[in-house]
Amino acid sequence: MQMEMDSESTATSVDENTENFCDNPTRDTIAEGLMGLIKPTVDQLVERVRATRLSQLELKQAIDSLAEELKKISAQQTSRDLDSYVRKLLNAKQRVVVLSNVLQNAQERLNKVHLSIDKEVVKRKMLLNNTVEDCDS
Repeated sequence: MQMEMDSESTATSVDENTENFCDNPTRDTIAEGLMGLIKPTVDQLVERVRATRLSQLELKQAIDSLAEELKKISAQQTSRDLDSYVRKLLNAKQRVVVLSNVLQNAQERLNKVHLSIDKEVVKRKMLLNNTVEDCDS
């Protein structure tokens, strides 16, 4: 004898459950709370990446300037002692450029996350406003 199991799913989507909002606002409140926690962190990350990129750019410019000065000094010197330092500076400059590119890619990804969060917040607020209006009607 085989028992029949109820295979009906009890999972619901946000759209299916909007009419139940008046009865159970907990889910939307939690979602808003989570978005409120995540958004400031993403905003802070975006700002810190931006500041780091500016620092990297300033460092790159300083290395360029120093390398040019060392080239001038090296050209005036008959010895080749400074060539190794110029090569080291050029290698450091190359690493700074690579790091700058990595930071730029990270900032682009963070900007996309930030945009997604903003869109989700607007969507949630509209859903919340529409549901509250439906409850008031």
